[in-house]
Amino acid sequence: MTKDNKIFAVRGMNDVIPKDSFNWNKLETLIQEWLSNYGYLNIKIPILEYTDLFVRGIGEITDIVEKEMYSFNDGINGPSLTMRPEITAGIVRSVIENNLLYDGPKRLYSLGPVFRHERPQSGRYRQFHQIDVEAFGFAGPDIDFEIISMLSHFWQKLEILEYVQLEINSLGDIQERKLHKDALISYFRKYLEYLDQDSKRRLELNPLRILDSKNNNMQEIINNAPKLIDFLGYESKKHFDLLCNFLEKTKVKYLVNHRLVRGLDYYNNTVFEWISDDLGAKSTFCGGGRYDKLIENLGGKSTPAIGFAIGFERLLYIYNKLHKSNINKHELKQCDIYIVYSSTEAYIYGYNIANKLRQLGKSVILHAGNNNFKQQFKKADLSGAIWALIIGEQELLEKTISIKCLRAEHKTNKLEQIKISYEEIINFFTYNQNI
Repeated sequence: MTKDNKIFAVRGMNDVIPKDSFNWNKLETLIQEWLSNYGYLNIKIPILEYTDLFVRGIGEITDIVEKEMYSFNDGINGPSLTMRPEITAGIVRSVIENNLLYDGPKRLYSLGPVFRHERPQSGRYRQFHQIDVEAFGFAGPDIDFEIISMLSHFWQKLEILEYVQLEINSLGDIQERKLHKDALISYFRKYLEYLDQDSKRRLELNPLRILDSKNNNMQEIINNAPKLIDFLGYESKKHFDLLCNFLEKTKVKYLVNHRLVRGLDYYNNTVFEWISDDLGAKSTFCGGGRYDKLIENLGGKSTPAIGFAIGFERLLYIYNKLHKSNINKHELKQCDIYIVYSSTEAYIYGYNIANKLRQLGKSVILHAGNNNFKQQFKKADLSGAIWALIIGEQELLEKTISIKCLRAEHKTNKLEQIKISYEEIINFFTYNQNI
């Protein structure tokens, strides 16, 4: 939209400016280190996919496919393309297309933007980011437990575990869900006049979605509906009981929620969500489960799989709120070293020094603009730099550099301001690289 000749961002699609990206990058790094510690490898997939991937993968009778996808035709008569509303289906497509499972099971993760045409509100955006984690080729409840417990350990590392809650359920296999589906249809038909339009439409095609309804007028009816756990066979019960046993023995707290079905049709057996009150009403910020038939449904060989997605902005909000994170200007430093100078010749001298220090791995800003030393030092301080390198006429004549420490916490009697030769500059910053 435009206003007073200015163009603004699309509603629900937000900028992440430097003061916000500091903690964003910090959390992203922690996530990548955490996943690497569990043996997960990074995969990058396109934002645009054929629409059919999500229709077949997520399920045609879901809110995402019916209402929330950004889809368009590629050219006048071209195929329908969609900006990905989630990442799992794209990873599965890539696993099949690139034959990634030829040498055995894989643990993969991806981090990036997803797009849903929703009404923007707190914690819910049209463009948001997900950390998507998938384990392919593992059939037992032990990997279900590993997936859930690794999340518990990560929340503990972030110091948010005591403020979040784990809910789990089992959706059984296809045949068990069919029996449950028939029972739901028979049950909800008795209350047809009390169902909203969405629920009436879903009744015959996907009554499981009715259990997800937030309509307050229907909650008592939904609470008394047949529970899927009563339709589970021996193998599904055994799988779920073993998972619960693992969680109990390792003291991972959980709640069985028989209404937990997740919003995507590809799930079977184990499903779970992590919920927080810090997003306003109880809101899910991480969820996942098993999808043992999805690879086969999308044209690959039958392969068991489980995964989860974390809403990055939601997790970041919880983390910032609980830690009341305040970033000062020096934490948002633009560089380690700021070079000030007195003349054009001194600028060239400083240019050569800057390049030598960058090769050492230091971030360096060489002042740009026609300012006096006082003005340059002010900009050096605002940059957050620890060191100022001063090149005046005397330094040019002597082939030296004056070094001034700008931060009180790094100052000592020796280091407040010194002068060294051009040849010593690398040794100085190698020796003082941790200061």
